[in-house]
Amino acid sequence: MKKIILSTFALMAMTSASFAAGPATVSTDKGDVLAGEKGMTLYTFTADTPGTSNCYDKCAQNWPPFLAGDGDMAEGGFTLVERTDGTKQWAKDGMPLYYWIKDTKSGDTTGDGVGGKWNLARP
Repeated sequence: MKKIILSTFALMAMTSASFAAGPATVSTDKGDVLAGEKGMTLYTFTADTPGTSNCYDKCAQNWPPFLAGDGDMAEGGFTLVERTDGTKQWAKDGMPLYYWIKDTKSGDTTGDGVGGKWNLARP
């Protein structure tokens, strides 16, 4: 009986871990924004459409996609978009999320408005 209970708790712990690692919220000089790893600000791209990323090659070098880890699962307004290389990218309300290469620390928002096509991702 003790083994069954411990096995159940171990299974629950593994299952809940697979729902983690999605976007978080951080406070910046421009208000609350979505953030990925290490609190780095996330952005949306106006050339994308819900469920589709249009940022590849040079674009993705400057605007790295916020990729989901193996086992990450969508929850609430956060979804996963499949990229052309088969990786999964986090999205908010269907819009893919990206980092900006020139942001260097948590709370930086230097990508907001770049080229008139990049916007802060809001919670």
